[in-house]
Amino acid sequence: MLKDITLGQYFPGQTVIHKLDPRTKLILVVVYIIALFTAKSFVSYGLMLAFLLTVIAVAKIKLKVIVKSMKPLLLIIILTAVLNLFYSAGEPLVKFWIFTITKEGLLNAVYMVLRITLLVAGTFMLTYTTSPISLTDGLESVLSPLKKLRVPVHELAMMMCIALRFIPSLITETDKIMSAQKARGADFESGNLISRAKAMIPILVPLFISSFRRADELATAMECRCYHGGEGRTKLSPLHYAARDFWAFAVGALLLAAVIVLRRFGL
Repeated sequence: MLKDITLGQYFPGQTVIHKLDPRTKLILVVVYIIALFTAKSFVSYGLMLAFLLTVIAVAKIKLKVIVKSMKPLLLIIILTAVLNLFYSAGEPLVKFWIFTITKEGLLNAVYMVLRITLLVAGTFMLTYTTSPISLTDGLESVLSPLKKLRVPVHELAMMMCIALRFIPSLITETDKIMSAQKARGADFESGNLISRAKAMIPILVPLFISSFRRADELATAMECRCYHGGEGRTKLSPLHYAARDFWAFAVGALLLAAVIVLRRFGL
């Protein structure tokens, strides 16, 4: 299960999606999320799915990678679907014991599953096609107006991207610790939920120690390179918009407009 978590990973490539300015991709992700929450019908969700599959195909990211990234969220998706299925008021379809399935509840459950799945897959494409350094520069540039309010934009962007960058490393470290504990006779799969939770304690302690050690090493390395924050820093690769970025903005605007029109006409 741990190996299925791909958040924070970057898959290098030379596709149009990879070459887009990171600011463009950040803005388009926001537009994609707005369009996704605006969608209210199967036609709208079908349009969003077609758009996402097109982006995945153009970026040349394997579909099985996206599917594997959904496995850790399967329990949350199922729980959300069940809650919407049984706790939505409307026209009853099936009734048994204290549970009632309504037409509205069934539609809400399907819509919620589609929304979560498309949301996660779409946001994962940002980290799959953008390097951590580019993501940091893009996030800092997008949030730069907040500097007038004395918000430490550079430091916030750096922390967020370092956190994303260390997720794969922590997953690998956790897998190594679990393998070492299993070799010493530890059992993480048998017993009830409480027993499994207690069995995780021998993993959490060395994982926390390893995380703090990594953080200390990173801080030392940054200090040795005279890192002192964003004030007065220059960039090795300044960001510049290209024609493909404006085409991408146009596609994002058309997608949002199409979803709004479909919602207006109840489609």
